[in-house]
Amino acid sequence: MTFKKVLLFIHRWLGLISGIVVFIVCITGCIFCFQDEIQDVFYSYRHVEDQHRPYLPPSTLKANALKNNTGATASYLYYYGRQRPAGVLVNLPKKKGMLYVYLNPYTGQITHTENPTKNFFIIVEYIHLYLLLPPKIGSMVVGISVIIFLAIMITGIVLWWPKRKSDRKRSFTVKWNARWRRINYDLHNVLGFYATAVAIVIALTGLSMVFNFVREGIYATANLGKAYPQEKIVLKSDSLMRGKINNTKVADQAFAKALAGSPKAEMFFISEDATASGTIGVGAYATSLYYYKSDQYTFDKYTGKQLKITTHEQKSPGMKMNEMNYDLHVGQALGLPGKIIAFLATLICASLPITGLIIWLGKGKKGKPKKGKKITHKKLVKLASTGNPAIIQTNSEQLIS
Repeated sequence: MTFKKVLLFIHRWLGLISGIVVFIVCITGCIFCFQDEIQDVFYSYRHVEDQHRPYLPPSTLKANALKNNTGATASYLYYYGRQRPAGVLVNLPKKKGMLYVYLNPYTGQITHTENPTKNFFIIVEYIHLYLLLPPKIGSMVVGISVIIFLAIMITGIVLWWPKRKSDRKRSFTVKWNARWRRINYDLHNVLGFYATAVAIVIALTGLSMVFNFVREGIYATANLGKAYPQEKIVLKSDSLMRGKINNTKVADQAFAKALAGSPKAEMFFISEDATASGTIGVGAYATSLYYYKSDQYTFDKYTGKQLKITTHEQKSPGMKMNEMNYDLHVGQALGLPGKIIAFLATLICASLPITGLIIWLGKGKKGKPKKGKKITHKKLVKLASTGNPAIIQTNSEQLIS
C-alpha cells in the first residue's frame, strides 16, 4: 500500500468517525457567528439611549435585579456600553437555574428578564459546545472530534496537493459544467482547500476553550518560550476581615477606579469572587462586545484595596493571544469582513462530511464494464491473434449474440 493510499484510508475513516459531530459543530457555528447583529435587529432591549451622565453603581443595579428574586445572588455584572444596557447574571436559590436581567444603566429600570436556556442563540451555543450533553462529557466529545477534524484537514491538503503543473488549474477550480459526481468531488477538494487555513484557526481557538494544554501551548508559542511568572499569580485577599464583613460598596469603589483608570473603555465586566480568594475583578474592554483589548483590575473584596492592575500594553504576547481567542473564533477580530470569512469557512466545513460521504458511497458505483463484455473482449483479442478471418467472423457473431 502506497503512502498516499494510507493517507486516503486514514482521511476516509477519520471522516466517517467524526463526520456527524463536525457537521453539527460547524453548522451551529455558522448560526452563532452573527448572533449579536441578529439580536440587535430583533430585540429592542439590547439598546438604550445614551443619557450623557455617569452609570449607576454596581450595587444599585444588583439590588434592582435581585429585588423580586428572594434568596438569589449575583456575582457577575456587565456594562455593555453607552448605548447598551447593563446585564446582571442572577443565580436563583435551590438550584432553580439562573436569569439574565437587563437594566438601563442610567436609571436602573429593568428592561428585560431572560432565562438563558430559552434564548435561541444560547441553545445553539450549548449545542456547539456540548451537543446538549452534560458539559464535561459533551465538551470532551466535541474536543476529540475537532482534533480528529484537524488531522482530516492536514491529510486532505496532502491528498489534494497537485503533483504536476497541468493539475493545478483543476485543483483550484470547480468544474461546474461536469457531471454531478465530479462537481461534488470538486466541492469537497477545492472548497476544502480554500477553507483549511481559516478552519485551522477556528479549530485551534475552539480547542483552547476545551483543553487547557492547547491554551497553554498557544501561550508558550506566542511568548517564544519566555516565562512571565507575574501573569500566573493567583491573587487572594490578605484582609483580616475576610468572611466577617460584606461591604457591598467595595464593588462600587472598584468600578469607579477602573472607570478612572480606563476612561476610553466602552465595556466593563465586574466579577465578585464567591470562593475563598476574596477578590473582585474588573475588566475594562476597549470595544463593546469585543473581548481582546482590555485592562484588568483586581481588588480586595473586603477592603477595596487594589491588588493588581494589568493594562493591555503590559500583557505578554501569549496572554494577548489567549484573550483574543473568542474574537478569533467567531471572526470578529477582523470586524464584519472577518465574521463573513468565518461564516463561509464553517459553512464549507459543515459541507465536507456530506460531500465526502457521497464520494465514499460513489466509489462502489463507478461504471464498471459488465462481466460478459470483459470476456467477449478478451476472446476477440485471442481470436484475432489466429489471423483467420473466417474464424474471427463466426466466433465474434456467436459471442455478440
